[in-house]
Amino acid sequence: MAANFLTKRPRRNRKSEAIRAMVQETWVSTRDLIFPLFLLEGRNQQTEVSSMPGIYRLSADRMLKEIEACLKLGIQAFDIFPAVEDQYKDKTATRSYDPDFFYLKALREIKKQFPEACVITDVAMDPYSSDGHDGFVKDGKIVNDETLEILGRMALAQAETGVDMLGPSDMMDGRVGYIRNILDSNGFTEVSIMSYTAKYASGFYNPFRDALDSAPKFGDKKTYQMNPANRTEALREAELDTEEGADFLMVKPALAYLDIIRLLKDNATLPIAAYNVSGEYAMVKAAAEKGWLDGDRVMKETLLSIKRAGADVILTYFAKEFAATQQAESI
Repeated sequence: MAANFLTKRPRRNRKSEAIRAMVQETWVSTRDLIFPLFLLEGRNQQTEVSSMPGIYRLSADRMLKEIEACLKLGIQAFDIFPAVEDQYKDKTATRSYDPDFFYLKALREIKKQFPEACVITDVAMDPYSSDGHDGFVKDGKIVNDETLEILGRMALAQAETGVDMLGPSDMMDGRVGYIRNILDSNGFTEVSIMSYTAKYASGFYNPFRDALDSAPKFGDKKTYQMNPANRTEALREAELDTEEGADFLMVKPALAYLDIIRLLKDNATLPIAAYNVSGEYAMVKAAAEKGWLDGDRVMKETLLSIKRAGADVILTYFAKEFAATQQAESI
């Protein structure tokens, strides 16, 4: 029979769980994950994000308990976003650098309670802006250089709380260098910058905007977020962010942009982060609730694909769920 001449049989390395584990090329660990969290004003507050089952907006006291639980599961990094009520929003995002505002006060308390945690923040105007855009709106346009001044104040105020890393997500030109200069000039040379380097104008963000009520009040974000059709542009953004002093380069979203993750991994020298965004999370959850997908299996496959594409770290709403699953499997 012809089979007698098959000297090369790849299936031999798949024949048992033990052998499959020995030859596995890519692994996902809780140490690879960053858990995004949504912060509310007040005390004892917890509201589920309707479009993101299992994800909650939390007041600071509840968030402290959530972080403690996550640390016990092995999650070490948290990206914290503020859900700001309309009464606090204005055109220049003044609350974003008010040291008495609930977001900055909560960051100080989180670092005080959990100095071992890596706390990451979001630097952009949209949570605080009455216009809902990431930049300053003037005469109906998002203006770049005037936005940088606001982002600089915001970044400095966040650094003063003791956080570990800032995440400029606004996509304004030159903001990494501007923020790096502000930080260094004020003695915060050890505060890292995780730049949203290739942030695309994507349809996968809607549940996140539901969580923060931060959708733009007019127009869209296509003059500053990247065209989903473009690849080479991501290399240019990565080169600029690296030159300006970024410490991590991020691709957002992740799943529809695995090729961009690999492109930056192959061409950049900095660690690559990928944001497994709200819409990607919501799709899996919705299909699992319908019984159309095995939610746990697809969650693991999703994270594995992002890591295999070249991401060093993954921001994902699956972080706690994944960590709990890993812990249960190890018992």
